Amino acid sequence: MSQTHSTKLTQGAIAIFVILFGLLTIFAGTRVLLGFDPGYNVFQPLLIYNTLMGVVYIVTGIITWRNLIQGKRIAAAILILNLLMLGVISYLHISTNSIAVESLFAMGFRTTIWFGLLIGLVWVSKRKR
Repeated sequence: MSQTHSTKLTQGAIAIFVILFGLLTIFAGTRVLLGFDPGYNVFQPLLIYNTLMGVVYIVTGIITWRNLIQGKRIAAAILILNLLMLGVISYLHISTNSIAVESLFAMGFRTTIWFGLLIGLVWVSKRKR
């Protein structure tokens, strides 16, 4: 298998993962928006943000499939947005205790996933040269 083929395969695998992650994010957010009780206090703005970001994740996966450079740029923007949201909810948790620990862990998980995806896309783009 050539390096170009292997690189394209890895790019496609990352894109598919991003799309699936987006679908799962939308599914989880929509369930709670429609009344499912997750068992902890839900911060509505965070729930809406994450559900909308699920759509952005899907679009990003499609773009990544077609254009590695643009996918990498959008992944970086998503990582920054998620870091900012994680900072906001961390501050609210510390100062007002209005954010559930589960929400902090979930946002930390999403942020970590996007960090890993960005690293993966940077790695793939370096292999393409």
